[in-house]
Amino acid sequence: MLRIDGTTALSAFRRGKLLARLQAVSPLVRDVSSRYLYFVQTTAELDATASALLRRLLGAATPDTDTPAGLTRLVTPRPGTISPWSTKATDIAHNCGLASVRRIERGLLYTLSVSEPLDDAVLRKLDAELHDRMTEMVHGDPTTAEHLFSATEPEPLAHIDILAAGRDALARANLEQGFALAGDEIDYLVERYTALGRNPTDVELMMFAQANSEHCRHKIFRADWIIDGEPQPHSLFDMIRNTYRHRSAGILSAYSDNAAVAAGTTAQRFLVDPSTRSYGESAEPVHLVMKVETHNHPTAISPFAGAATGAGGEIRDEGATGRGARPRAGLCGFTTSNLRIPGFEQPWETQSPGRPDRLASPLQIMLEGPIGAASYNNEFGRPNLSGYFRTFEQQVDGPGQPEWRGYHKPIMLAGGMGQIRDQHVEKGEVRPAARIIVLGGPAMLIGLGGGAASSISSGSGDEQLDFASVQRSNPEMQRRAQEVIDTCWAMGTDNPICSIHDVGAGGLSNAVPEILEDSHRGGVLELREVPSDDPGMSPMQIWSNESQERYVLAVEPADLDRFMAICRRERCPAAVIGEATEARHLRLADRALDTLPVNIPMDLLFGKPPKMLRDVRRVSVRHKALDTTALDLAEAAERVLRMPAVAAKHWLITIGDRTVTGLVARDQMVGPWQVPVADVAVTLDDYTGYSGAAMALGERPQVALLDGPASGRLAVAEAVTNLAAAPVDGLDRINLSANWMAPAGHAGEDARLYDTVRAVGMELCPDLDITIPVGKDSMSMKTVWDDDGVEQAVTSPVSLVITAFATVDDVRGTATPELRLDQGDTCLLLIDLGRGRHRLGGSSLAQAYAALGEEPADLDNAADLRGLFEGVQGLRRAGLLLAYHDRSDGGLFATLCEMAFAARCGLDIQLDDLVGETAAILFSEEPGAVCQVPADALQRALELFSAADLDGAVHLIGRPVAGDDLRFRRGGVDCLHAGRGQLQSIWQETTYRMQALRDDPDCAREEWEAVTEASDAGLQARLQFDPAEDVAAPMIASGARPRVAILREQGVNGHVEMAAAFHRAGFEAVDVHMTDILSGAETLQSMQGLAACGGFSYGDVLGAGGGWASSILFNPRARQAFEAWFQRGDTFTLGVCNGCQMLSGLREIIPGTGLWPDFLRNRSEQFEARLALVEVVRSPSVLLAGMAGSCMPIAVAHGEGRAVFGGDQGPRKLESARQVAVRFVTAEGLPAERYPANPNGSPEGITGLCNRDGRVTIMMPHPERVFRAVQHSWYPADWGEDGPWLRMFRNARVWVG
Repeated sequence: MLRIDGTTALSAFRRGKLLARLQAVSPLVRDVSSRYLYFVQTTAELDATASALLRRLLGAATPDTDTPAGLTRLVTPRPGTISPWSTKATDIAHNCGLASVRRIERGLLYTLSVSEPLDDAVLRKLDAELHDRMTEMVHGDPTTAEHLFSATEPEPLAHIDILAAGRDALARANLEQGFALAGDEIDYLVERYTALGRNPTDVELMMFAQANSEHCRHKIFRADWIIDGEPQPHSLFDMIRNTYRHRSAGILSAYSDNAAVAAGTTAQRFLVDPSTRSYGESAEPVHLVMKVETHNHPTAISPFAGAATGAGGEIRDEGATGRGARPRAGLCGFTTSNLRIPGFEQPWETQSPGRPDRLASPLQIMLEGPIGAASYNNEFGRPNLSGYFRTFEQQVDGPGQPEWRGYHKPIMLAGGMGQIRDQHVEKGEVRPAARIIVLGGPAMLIGLGGGAASSISSGSGDEQLDFASVQRSNPEMQRRAQEVIDTCWAMGTDNPICSIHDVGAGGLSNAVPEILEDSHRGGVLELREVPSDDPGMSPMQIWSNESQERYVLAVEPADLDRFMAICRRERCPAAVIGEATEARHLRLADRALDTLPVNIPMDLLFGKPPKMLRDVRRVSVRHKALDTTALDLAEAAERVLRMPAVAAKHWLITIGDRTVTGLVARDQMVGPWQVPVADVAVTLDDYTGYSGAAMALGERPQVALLDGPASGRLAVAEAVTNLAAAPVDGLDRINLSANWMAPAGHAGEDARLYDTVRAVGMELCPDLDITIPVGKDSMSMKTVWDDDGVEQAVTSPVSLVITAFATVDDVRGTATPELRLDQGDTCLLLIDLGRGRHRLGGSSLAQAYAALGEEPADLDNAADLRGLFEGVQGLRRAGLLLAYHDRSDGGLFATLCEMAFAARCGLDIQLDDLVGETAAILFSEEPGAVCQVPADALQRALELFSAADLDGAVHLIGRPVAGDDLRFRRGGVDCLHAGRGQLQSIWQETTYRMQALRDDPDCAREEWEAVTEASDAGLQARLQFDPAEDVAAPMIASGARPRVAILREQGVNGHVEMAAAFHRAGFEAVDVHMTDILSGAETLQSMQGLAACGGFSYGDVLGAGGGWASSILFNPRARQAFEAWFQRGDTFTLGVCNGCQMLSGLREIIPGTGLWPDFLRNRSEQFEARLALVEVVRSPSVLLAGMAGSCMPIAVAHGEGRAVFGGDQGPRKLESARQVAVRFVTAEGLPAERYPANPNGSPEGITGLCNRDGRVTIMMPHPERVFRAVQHSWYPADWGEDGPWLRMFRNARVWVG
C-alpha cells in the first residue's frame, strides 16, 4: 500500500466553522488543521513515471510540506468497504493508463492542538464531529489505515428457531433486529413457517418486515375504521380513490406504479437516435409523470444524507415509471420545529421542551438538509423549481393537559414531474426466463431497515438501528443509470426494458419480489451476483440494505446483449442476478456460504396478514381566541415578515440549479432583482414550442390543531391558487399529489386524519373535478424520549402537503407577483374567498405571538375557489392580468409586500372597502389572491369575477406607485407606513442569518445589504445586435448540417440542451461519450465543432473537471485525438461550466491558452445558481463575433467557478492579450466584484475566455440554457422567440460556412 500526502482539505472558512464545533465539545481544543491522505493499493510496484503521474492526479503535497504537531485523528472509509469516491478516482487512474493501480482511497487527517490531554469520553465526542459513523471510522494511529484494503469474510446466515422456541423467539428477534413487526404479523409468520416445517432465516424476516412495513404497505390507509363507536363506510385509501372514480379522464396511470401519469400535449420531443447517435426531434405526446415523496425519519437522524437520498429516491421513482421515463423538474420542502438561530432568536421561540440527542436540531436540519437535497438534484441534473419551509413548535392545550406540538421529526418533502412516451406508460409483462438485473451502484452496509425504522415514532427505537437506517448518496451514479434508461426508452418499440422498479425501502428484498409479483411470477436468484463494495456483509445485509442509485429491471434474454452494451458505454454497473419463473416461488441461493437465504412461496410475502382495524375517538379541545385589540401593527408586521414560512428563502433556492435541461420557463425567482416570490413552477415540453407543465404546493398543517378538515381544504386551496398563476385551461386539468402525515395513536389524531381525508377526497376534490392519482403517507410523526426518567414528547399535527400538477398550452401566459409600473394607471383587486370573515386561528400572526388562536381560515365554499380560478384565467385570456399573487402565509400584508419587493416599488393601499379589525384584515390567511389590472379595465375585470359568482368577494384595495413607500390606510389614516427597503430587509434577514452560518458570512452580508441599495437597477439587457436576426439562415437554407460533437463524460448532465442549441443553429448535434473516444470508436475527424458540456464529471472527484481532463491528457489514444483536434484550423471548441473547467485543464495541448486560470471553489463556499448579468468583452472568439459590448442575463450554476491565476499570470495579462471574453458586471456596466452580482468571486468578474486565435471559447455560465427568450427567469417584454445567446451558436454556424 502506498501512502501519498495531499494538500489542505478545508478552507479557512470551513476550518473556522469546524473549530467552533469542536470547541463547543471541549474548550481544550485550541486549533485544528486538516489535509488529505491518499492510500493506493497496487498489483505491482509503480515505476517513476507512473508514480509521478499518480501524484499529479491526486494533487500530492510538495515534499517540504510541514505536518503540524498535535493530536491526530485520521478519518477513512470503514475497512472492508469501498467508497464512491474510491470508485471514481480508481476509474480515472485506469483511464489515465495506471493499470497496476487496484484501488485508491482517501482519508482526512485532522491535527488538533489541545491545551491538555483529552480523556476518552471527550475524544469520542470530538470524533463524532469529524466523521460519518455509518460509512467512516476514526483512527487514532494513522498507521492502522493499512487495514483499509483488508479482505473481510462474509457474515453468516442466521435462523430464528421458532420450531423449538415458538413465538417468543420471533418476538425477541423483532426487538433486537428492528423488524417493527406488529403482533398479528408475528402470529401470521409463526403460523406460516410452522406449516412449512422450518425456521425462517433473518433474510426472509427482514424482507417480510420491509415489504409489510407501514412505510411500504400503508396499513393505516387500508384499514377498517370505527370512530366514536360507529363503523365507517370507507378506508382512507378508498376516499382518495373516490377522486379518481369521479374524474379519471386524462389519467393514464394511477395507484399502480412508482409514479402517476397524466396525458400530455403533443410536442417535438428532442432525443438521440440510438442507431446514429445524432439528436433530432420526434413529434409525439409528452405525458406528465407525477410523484411526491417524504423522507422524514432519515432527515431527522442525518439531515444531509436523509434529504439527499430523499431527493434521489423520488428521482428514481420517476425514472422507473412504466418502462422508463425521464425526470423533468423537482421540488423540495421542509417543516421543522423552531430554528432558534444563535443571536437571532425570535419572540415565539423562547420556550422549548428540549429534544433527544440522537435527533438533529431544527437548525442543523435546515443548515444541512437543503444542501443535501440541492446537491443531489444539482449533480443528477434536475432543476429544483418549487418548495416551501415552515417552522412550528408550540405548547398548546391538549386533552386533559397542555402538550407540545411541533416537528422534532421533520417533514422532508421531495417531489417532481417527468416525461414518458406513450408506448411506455404501462409496464410490460415479465415472462418466464426474463433476466432480473440490478442496475446502478453497489450494495453497502447502509440504510438497513429504513422502511421499518421510518414506521415508528422517532426516538422510540434503538439508536444504532435508527442511524443504520439512513442511506448515503451517489448522484453521479444515478446520472449514469438514468442515461441507460434514457437510451432504452429512446428506442421506442425496441426498448429492451420490460419492467423497471427503483430500489428504495427494503433494498433488493422489496424491489425484486415487487417486479416479479407484478406479473405473478417467482424467481431463481443468486445472492453473490449482486454487486457489493462490502464483502463482509451477511446475506441479510446484502439483500435488504438500501444502498442508493439502484434499479431492478426485467429484460428478455434476446435483448440482454444489447442492454449490457448500453450499460458499458455509460459505465453503469449492471448484473444479472437471476431469472423469472412460472412457479410463484422465490428461491435465493448463496454460493459463497452454500445456503438458501430465501426459499418461500410468493404468497407468504404478499399474502393477506390480518387487516388492521382502527377503533378511535374524536377529541375536542377548546382554544383561546387571539386578542388583537392592543396589537402594535408595526411590530406585528416585523414579526410576521420574519416568520420562516413568510420570510425570504434565497438561502434555500440559490443553492439549487434551476436552469439545467434548458426547459425551465418559470422558477422561484421573479423580476429584474430576482426575488423569490413565484407562485408556480413551469417547464417546457420541448425546445421549439410553448406547451409545458406546471406544479405548485399548498399546506397549512398548524390549522389542523384547530380543525383538521379546514387544514386539508386550505392545503388544496393554496395549491390551486398558486397554480392559477399559470395558464391552465380548467380545474379538470389539475391532478394532485397528497402527502399525508400524522401521529397515529395520539389521542384524537387518528379521527382527525380520517375526517380530513374525507373532507378532501369525498367532498372538496370531487366538487372541483380534481383527481388525486398519487401520494404517500407517514404515520409516525411523533418524537418521544426519556429525560432523566420523565417521558417527553413532541407531536406533529395532522399534516397534508398538496402538490398540484397540470399541463399548460402556452407557458408565456404565466403571471408573476412582479407589479408593472410600465402599463399606465393600474389597480389592485383582492379576491377574498373568506368573504370578510378574516379568521386568525393558526395564522402566522398568531404563531408570531406564540399563540394558536381559536377559529381558523377555511374554504367555506368550493364554488368560490372554482370562481377564483376561472376569473383569473378569464383575466389572462382578456389580456388584463398584469401581476398575480396568492394570499396565504402572512395574509394580505405579506402578499402585497412581496409584490412590491419584486418590483421595488411603493404601494398605496386603501382598506376602507373591507370590514373587520384592521389586524385581521391585514394578517388573516383566508384563501384568495391579489390581481393587478389596468385601471381603465377595472369594470371589465369585475364583470369577469361576477360571471364566476364572486360578487361580494372582490375588492378594489389600491394601486402600486413609484418610489419606496408602502402605505396602508383606513379611514384616511395610515395604519401602516414603512419603506420598501426597510421591510424587505426585515423579510430577508432570516436568509442572511442562515447564509452567514452556512456559507461565507461576507458574501451573505453583501447580498443582504444590496436590498437597500437604491442605485441597484437589477437585471437588464443592452444589446449591440438584433437577437431576432438569424445570421446563419443562408447556411441553414443550404441544407448542410455540419457535425458538432456534444461531448460528455460520466456525470455530465447538460448535454441535451447544448445539443438543442446547436441543432437550432443548423448543426447536426452528435452524442459523443468519452467511452467512444477512449475505445477508439470516435476520433472526432468527422466533426467541425466540439462542445464540452456542463455537469459533474466523475462527481468532481479529483477537482471539478480535473478527472475528465486527466483522462484525456494521460490516455494516449484520447490525447492523440484531442491534440489532432486542436491542431486543425477548421474546428471550433466550446466549453461550458464543467466543460470549461475541463478545457482549462488541457492548457498544455490547446495552443494559445498559457494565461488561462484554474477554476476553484466559489468565494461564497457554496453552489451558486442565479440569473446573472454579464458583458461580452471584445475578443477574437469566433463564437462571440459581433456581440462585444452587449450586457445581458445568463444562467449561472456552479460550485467551482472562481478564476485563480498561477505564478506571474493574472487577469491584467489576460485582458492585455484580449482573451477575456465574458465578465460579470453591475447594472451600471462595471466589472462586478461584490456578491451576488459576481457569484463566484473571480477577479474583475472574469467568467469567459478564449484562446489566442479565438477558436476555443470557455465560460462558466450556461448560454445553452437560455438561447430562447422563454428560458429566462426574467427578460425584457420586447424580446421575441430568440434569446440573445442564440447568436453565439449561430455565429458558430456562420464561421463553419
